[in-house]
Amino acid sequence: MSTGPTPNPWIADLAPYKPGRARRAGGGPVEKLSANEAALGPSPKAVAAVEAAAEDLWHYPDPGAAHLRAAIAEAHGLDADRIVCGAGSDELLSLLAHIFAKPGDEIVHSQYGFAMYPVIARGLGARAVPVANAATLAADVDGLLAAVTERTRLVYLDNPNNPTGAMLPWDEVARLHRGLPGDVILVLDGAYAEAVTDPAYEAGAALVDAADNVVMSRTFSKLYGLAGLRLGWAYAPPAIADWLNRLRPPFNVNTTAQAAGVAALSDRDHLARARDHNSRWRAWLTAALMAAGIEVVPSQTNFVLARFPRAAGRTAKDALDFLADNGVLVRWLPEQGLEDCLRITVGTEQQMHALAELLAMFMEGWTQVAEG
Repeated sequence: MSTGPTPNPWIADLAPYKPGRARRAGGGPVEKLSANEAALGPSPKAVAAVEAAAEDLWHYPDPGAAHLRAAIAEAHGLDADRIVCGAGSDELLSLLAHIFAKPGDEIVHSQYGFAMYPVIARGLGARAVPVANAATLAADVDGLLAAVTERTRLVYLDNPNNPTGAMLPWDEVARLHRGLPGDVILVLDGAYAEAVTDPAYEAGAALVDAADNVVMSRTFSKLYGLAGLRLGWAYAPPAIADWLNRLRPPFNVNTTAQAAGVAALSDRDHLARARDHNSRWRAWLTAALMAAGIEVVPSQTNFVLARFPRAAGRTAKDALDFLADNGVLVRWLPEQGLEDCLRITVGTEQQMHALAELLAMFMEGWTQVAEG
């Protein structure tokens, strides 16, 4: 007697990715600082491009995203033929795993890394191999290299790191690559590259040009403010770009996303304002939290990771609930071993002042804020 369809065993036990909270219990207005969305929103040019593209929704999008790839290539000085666009960089990260890994293989990543890495690995029946982060909470190069075995197929490196915000300087990234076997793919996930101000940072395009086993991925979801359109891209060696194009869905990037991406790249003034805002308020938020007695990891992203005491009434979970009760949503990450931390997005000036005031009250012992 049939019992119905049965999934592969590695799917049945797979824990889904948990996005940042968007609503508070019981409803009501919120300030959402849980998903690292852009404080200034998208470029007005990108919004106008979406509105104009809406007139053409009955046609399939350009399957090769030619205009978008050309715009990315011009903006970053890259070869457009080696750029592959995706429905968010997540899609491209997953496609790379499908190309190179199979059940029983291994995918190495930092323990405190993008939460989709283990989901991608386990979804293939591969083994996710988390490696403890360094004392700075950036990736640990020695640890990553030590974790590589004959079964390793990919190493995912989110740099700067999500959720810690810490950055690995370029000489350490290059050392990581030098230590990898030639058949192991190093994936440089630069989702937060636009937010970096440290001169020791490089996104990795030159290494992609020089090596056969390095891929760089980027996204429009952060400082470009296009998270709702799901748009990302990868820069890869010619052979890997070819394989990505063979596997990706033929119309994976929709018409409005392509138009918005081209327009966003053309609005360099808006991106500069977004960077300046992020740098200013990231530093301000860091100082404000530290003044309240909260430890903050130095960040090169558009968020900060704040560490709270473990004393009853002062924990990260207590702070999470206190903020939510007062209409501010941030991210708690116990599933990644960061139960004493909150990840807080850099928001608008008003949001930053409101958040800092609430957390100062929380650290002073307030349990609720009077209305009115």
